[in-house]
Amino acid sequence: MTLDQILMLLVLTGALGMFMHGKFRYDVVALLALFATGVLGLVPPDRVFAGFGHPAVITVAAVLVLTFALLNSGLIDVIAQQLGRIGARQHAQMVALTLLVTVCSAFMNNVGALAVVMPVAIQLARKHNLQVSQLLMPLAFGSLLGGLMTAIGTPANIIIATYRNNTVGEPFSMFDYSPVGMGVALAGLVFMWLIGWRLLPRRANQGSREELFAIEDYLTELRVPEDSSWSGKPLRNLETAVDADITVVGVVRGTQRLPAPSGYELMRGGDILIVESDAEGLKLLQDKTGFVLGSGEEPTRQFLTSDDIVVSEAIVGADSLLVGRSAGDLMLRRRYGLNMLAIARQGERLNMRLHKIALRAGDVLLLQGHADSMPELFERFGWLPLAERKLRIGNPRRIALALSIFGGAMALAATGVMPIALAFTGAVIAMVVTRLVGLRDIYQNVEWPVIVLLGAMIPLGEALELTGGAQKIADALLWFDGVPPIVALAVLMAVTMALSDVINNAATAVLMAPVAVTLASGLGVSADPFLMSVAVGASAAFLTPIGHQSNTLVMGPGGYQFSDYWKLGLPLSVVYLGAAIPLILRVWPL
Repeated sequence: MTLDQILMLLVLTGALGMFMHGKFRYDVVALLALFATGVLGLVPPDRVFAGFGHPAVITVAAVLVLTFALLNSGLIDVIAQQLGRIGARQHAQMVALTLLVTVCSAFMNNVGALAVVMPVAIQLARKHNLQVSQLLMPLAFGSLLGGLMTAIGTPANIIIATYRNNTVGEPFSMFDYSPVGMGVALAGLVFMWLIGWRLLPRRANQGSREELFAIEDYLTELRVPEDSSWSGKPLRNLETAVDADITVVGVVRGTQRLPAPSGYELMRGGDILIVESDAEGLKLLQDKTGFVLGSGEEPTRQFLTSDDIVVSEAIVGADSLLVGRSAGDLMLRRRYGLNMLAIARQGERLNMRLHKIALRAGDVLLLQGHADSMPELFERFGWLPLAERKLRIGNPRRIALALSIFGGAMALAATGVMPIALAFTGAVIAMVVTRLVGLRDIYQNVEWPVIVLLGAMIPLGEALELTGGAQKIADALLWFDGVPPIVALAVLMAVTMALSDVINNAATAVLMAPVAVTLASGLGVSADPFLMSVAVGASAAFLTPIGHQSNTLVMGPGGYQFSDYWKLGLPLSVVYLGAAIPLILRVWPL
């Protein structure tokens, strides 16, 4: 091996290790790897940042904006709302919901499709007293299956399409993925509908907020004595008086009720404070202040809400600003008037000090705040509404206009009149001109970590090919002479599937695409089936909750353990691989 090859493989090995460890976000890891290849001279200086102008990056950004436009039009909400008529049969709900999210994911960002359908699933489960754990994992897997069916279904497909253009001179078109993708998706769905659902965990305590967050157990009335020295002092002083988790979630003052009071609200003698704390923290507070227990009746949730104050559940998204940070770090109460009442992880409430808990993607939060500011805060912090998401009222004109623009862009791309990147960029411009999206919406609804990841990883893929690293990996896959092409194809796809379970699928596609072409060249066969196997394999993140954002998002609400994923995901992966190889060879012969 040459020095460049050794250095390139070391950089990739280090990057893969950091991806799997998860301490640093994937876009940061990608930038570190890009910096290393640039410093080591593995990427020409004028190509280090060329990935950020790559057509695949532009296309992914445009698809994310168009996904928002379709969701904002109310189209998906109108469809999802009709699912409320399914009834109380859990299996029927699972079939209908997974079918909906699969179809939606073929034409829009799969996380966006899941974010719309998941609250519907949770609402149905709570309404009919069913188990959420029986619904959410099939939804996540359905969103992955849907991405197989079109060139815009997932960033991996877009990357492979543009990579083929660079190597063969012609990209995969919009629906070149459909014959294989639809067949594999159908095989996966039928398996989950008939057999896979029996492998899902049954956890009875995930059905309602009351069961997950027994908030009344942590609420206590404390009365401020008339002659208390604390009278006239702000509540914020009280909450920092002792080394404990103390949150004043309400104040009763005579006939007046003040839920979620400001930290600057002044206490008065005779006030009854509704305090959230554990027994130890409450005892410390009483000893410090001399406050006395209230009426002896347990406070209920009526003290937490009013016409202006709401209590909402949220899921911490994979790209949330709070991942790895705590509510205390961002001073949610002081800056935003937002109380974090409880945190649940993998279906169980955490009983540690809330303001010091480092949050993880998939955590479920119980929040109290002003109704008007809650949607903006959800967007600011990268939280997704769990079950109270307000349905967008579908305006027929907006729906028709959004569908027309989106359909027109797809038609232009599918017929080859325009490249995909240009067609979908034009669609974004049309959406702005017709006011379906605002300029601010464009910047807020692009997943910038994904864009940075792609822009950084594309030069790495080029360097892997230029240094001969792709050839070394391809040689390793051909462990003996005379390997039949069909075996090499299956091995390539299996390796891609395994890689997608631990790193982002777009990064997987970038790294494995040059290996696929090198492998096909070494066997003297067409590169198309090998590229297609990478595209299909990169969407098969069924074994872990970290391989794809969809899997991460359902982990908390579904109460899933890490091991629950492979119990369904492993047999699904076998079905997936068994359906994909013959379909690829049928549609894209060697």
